[in-house]
Amino acid sequence: MITQSDAAVIAAQLGRPPRALLGVAHRCPCGLPDVAVTAPRLADGSPFPTLYYLTCPLAIAAVSRLEASGIMRQMTARLADAALRRRYRDAHRDYVARREAAARSAGVEPLPPGAPSAGGMPERVKCLHALAAHELAAGAVNPFGREALDFAGQWWLSGPCVRVPAGAWS
Repeated sequence: MITQSDAAVIAAQLGRPPRALLGVAHRCPCGLPDVAVTAPRLADGSPFPTLYYLTCPLAIAAVSRLEASGIMRQMTARLADAALRRRYRDAHRDYVARREAAARSAGVEPLPPGAPSAGGMPERVKCLHALAAHELAAGAVNPFGREALDFAGQWWLSGPCVRVPAGAWS
């Protein structure tokens, strides 16, 4: 369930109204949402495979710097390690199962079997934003999401990412 105040904060973070918003999956240490949960389909029924969406502009910027460094190629190359590949496939399965549960809870048709999960899972590392959001939302399931968060550092230390009018959020 999403509150009006959380939806307003997420819209301010994104600079636009969020699409298919279901709720907040994780909160930053400052208390504001930093990961939103979205329905697997938009209002018109179009597929929307990104279940967990990183919304905090400070977190997005920190993860974007990692992506710009080219680290995703190195992470993908590390999938040659069988144990890491297995953990990443497990993260993919977790993501798909959570997305199917979100579809049922939202009363929308789940995405078809074989639909992409997020972030390139399970074959490559493509979008660290999606993997980091998954790790924040689900906790200790996505090895590359965890690494991205560790490398990103404590983005929240500079304070809240958006200004929230007094009484607009609690």
